[in-house]
Order: sequence, then structure tokens, then C-alpha cells
Amino acid sequence: MDGVSLHQLVRADDRPTTRIDWLDSRHSFSFGDNYDPANTHHGVLLVNNDDRVAPQQGFDTHPHRDMEIVTWVLSGSLVHQDSMGHSGVIYPGLAQRMSAGTGIRHSERNDTWQLQQGPGADPVHFVQMWVLPDEAGIEPGYDQLYIGDQLQSGALVTVASGMPKYDSAIRIANRSAALHVARLSAGQSITLPDLPWGHVFVASGSVDLESTGRAHTGDAVRITDGGGERLTATTDAEVLIWEMHTALGR
Repeated sequence: MDGVSLHQLVRADDRPTTRIDWLDSRHSFSFGDNYDPANTHHGVLLVNNDDRVAPQQGFDTHPHRDMEIVTWVLSGSLVHQDSMGHSGVIYPGLAQRMSAGTGIRHSERNDTWQLQQGPGADPVHFVQMWVLPDEAGIEPGYDQLYIGDQLQSGALVTVASGMPKYDSAIRIANRSAALHVARLSAGQSITLPDLPWGHVFVASGSVDLESTGRAHTGDAVRITDGGGERLTATTDAEVLIWEMHTALGR
């Protein structure tokens, strides 16, 4: 880094996509069959998938290892089950983290209709984010916590972090990374934290960010050597902000 703050705005329509009959997945970085050697990560964030899954469909049991996986639901609900015996329903305002560590298998499906009187008709919309842990081979783990009430103030809420300075809702096994979320009404503003590497994702609505300009739903801003910028919602909006103090290879 050279001390000059850099802001790269990536528009929603420029993201690679995976579309099949039950899934609309839009990737911020290379993922699956969408590989671009110039777009593999930012900081320690390797995956930022914006997924919509049809009712009664989803990701059947599959493996992960050596990855910190954070899932944030925007609308609808997602059923999680894993090989460690954890199961539950993830919904808006519920923070969830899974540490894959030495290996874990899990499924994620839009199957909450099974808990109701009849089949549901609504898709589930969620963002799934992967960051590298500090160490490979840790013990797999799982954590979730509802924080929806904290988001009502419009403040920046630390959802997941391994950084000692943050008392986050859930902990991840990376001491240099934190995920913050803000749910803003039109006209409300927040100040971005220190961002040696930062990833600002507009999950819904529109915002104005100093040094960048207007960003809309699905847009992302990759920041290097930044922090302290003012972000103002121009409509009701929800933003996901990764603060990272290291990058791959550092």
C-alpha cells in the first residue's frame, strides 16, 4: 500500500452470475465456473455471493474446509443442517457463522415450508461471505445470534469479527477482519471504520459514498488505504462492510 486511498466501484450488472432453474447467484469474485485470475479476492474476502433460492430448493449436503463462512439473510428464511448436528432457520437479523476448519458438511435449503401448514411460495435472498482463517486445521464450529433489534437505530453494528477491539455478535477465526452491517433510513449517515482493505456491499437501496459517488443495490466498493468516509442513504438501504487489516500474501 502506498498511502493513497483507492476506491473501485463494481456495478451489480458487471458481476459474474450462475443461473439455474432454482438459483440466481451473483458473485463479487471468481466462483465455480466463473474464474477470472484478476478477480479472486479483496483483502481476505474470497466470496461475496448474492443468492436467491426458489422455494423447496437449495444446496444439498456438500463439504467445506479451512474457511470462515458468514451468512446474512435479507428476505425469506434458510434452513441450515450440518454434520456436527447443528440445525436451524436463518432469517433477517440473525447472524450466522460456520467455521469449516478440518472439515464440515452442510446443507442450506429454502425448506421452512416444512415447518408451516403448506409449501411456501417465497424465495430466500441471502449474502454468503467467505474469509480465510488465520490458521488451517482448526476445529469446526458454528454460531448464530439475533441482532435485528440493534440494527433499528441506523448505527453501524459489528456482526462478525475476530478483531479483539470489537465486541461482535459472533466471532470468526481471523484476527484482522470484521463484518459490519447498517440498516439505514433515507437520509441517515454512517462513518466507515479504518479500512486498509474494505469491501462495501449495497445489499438493498441506494447510498452516496464520499470519494465514490452513488451506489445502488448489488453494487460494491473495494477500498484500499481508506476509512473515515461518510456514507449516506439516499433511500432506505442496507449495507454490509468488511473491514480488513491484512490481505492474502501479506
